[in-house]
Amino acid sequence: VQLQASGGGFTQAGGSLRLSCVISGRTLSGYVMGWFRQAPGKEREFVARIDRFGGGTDYVASVKGRFTISRDGAKNTVYLQMNSLKPEDTAVYYCAATDVPWAGGDSGAYKIWGQGTQVTVSS
Repeated sequence: VQLQASGGGFTQAGGSLRLSCVISGRTLSGYVMGWFRQAPGKEREFVARIDRFGGGTDYVASVKGRFTISRDGAKNTVYLQMNSLKPEDTAVYYCAATDVPWAGGDSGAYKIWGQGTQVTVSS
């Protein structure tokens, strides 16, 4: 199973970006999917997760109301729509997958990781 993340880039504060993560080798429905981020000099941080069938989502408090995680089973893809971006959202964003149905925001529960995509937000 492999994850391929894309969609990062550069934007000004208040802008939007949409990250995509394609899973290959298995169908998406078998996994809880998460997005994490790591800023320079900081630990990896949970951003959002979505359960196997898309009915449940969770977000870190700092992105609630601005970010939306979703999944498209037909495309084997999970998305992170990021609106009203702030400079503090600047980080490398990683998608991750786990077959643990109750997995939340603990990065240790996620065994499959994508390569990361850089998001830079200027003030």
